[in-house]
Amino acid sequence: MGSAAAYTRARENVAQICRSDADARPLRLEALAAIRRAVGFDAYAWLITDPETSVGSSPLADVPCLPQLPRLIRLKYLTAINRWTGLPRGAVSLSGTTGGELSRSLMWRELLCRYQVTDIASSVYRDRFGCWGFLDLWRTQVHPFSAADIEFLDHIAGPLTAALRHSQAKTFAAATAARQLPEGPVVLLLSPALDVRAQTPQTQRYLRMLVPRDEQDQAPIPASAYNVAAQLLASEAGVSADPPLARVYLADGRWLSLRAARLDTAQPAHERDIAVSIEPAAPSDRVSLFARACGLTPRETELLHHLLTGAATRDITRHMFVSEHTVQDHLKSIFAKTATRNRRTLLARALGT
Repeated sequence: MGSAAAYTRARENVAQICRSDADARPLRLEALAAIRRAVGFDAYAWLITDPETSVGSSPLADVPCLPQLPRLIRLKYLTAINRWTGLPRGAVSLSGTTGGELSRSLMWRELLCRYQVTDIASSVYRDRFGCWGFLDLWRTQVHPFSAADIEFLDHIAGPLTAALRHSQAKTFAAATAARQLPEGPVVLLLSPALDVRAQTPQTQRYLRMLVPRDEQDQAPIPASAYNVAAQLLASEAGVSADPPLARVYLADGRWLSLRAARLDTAQPAHERDIAVSIEPAAPSDRVSLFARACGLTPRETELLHHLLTGAATRDITRHMFVSEHTVQDHLKSIFAKTATRNRRTLLARALGT
């Protein structure tokens, strides 16, 4: 159990990290280092999520069962206890939720018990604009997380949520010269157990571009594809109603959309392979993410969609049943939230043009 002084120092450190304007990956790495100094843990998995579907998109993990990653992800999505989509904003522990009966957790019962996991602290980073990520901290062969540990993790959830959302908003800055995306269909075929069956010729190139720049000498792991496929399984099992879709940031202002679907074969539905498609995010997907990441209100988002159609101010007033003065007020607010000064720059950032 950490000391009161350690919790205080870590809270201050995390707050400073959240104000540093770091990108999502360094933000998480620095925050993990600060958290570790107050709350000890032996392994972790921290995922950025699609804010609309809550499906994992950009994982950062250090777990002992990495060779069984597809199974771990499948069980994570199928486990209802302490699932991030069912948690209020903040943190909980598996031991606390189950009263010490960890076997109530499908993920622990079928996999993590073999790695002597004694507790998992789970945090979700959610605000009124969406779910921006979740974090699991594992302890092995030591005492469970204390109430003070969970209180600390709960306390830092707010600033981390805001920082994660801001890091996603930053990705919509003006695009720079970028690598050409491979042409042709990009599909990864997975078994119901999420083993890779086959892939189209360009799939490996797409997966390679999803690997962080400092790890590009390693073989790409299709973790994002595993996540959308696992969400499909969870939806079929009735664990989560969210669609098997994740929009994933690539680089240079570009986003990809990953979707999962069962193949249409003569086999029983649960035995059919799963196809994960990967493609550049459609304009509507980009705009939805842009609006959420920048914290636009529903009315501001509606106005942004009207701007995308090329509608003039007079047409917008008619569609939204407001005055031109109100439209201008909304525009000023949108410009302030998106760090833009005019409609052209606003649309360029939203659309990545």
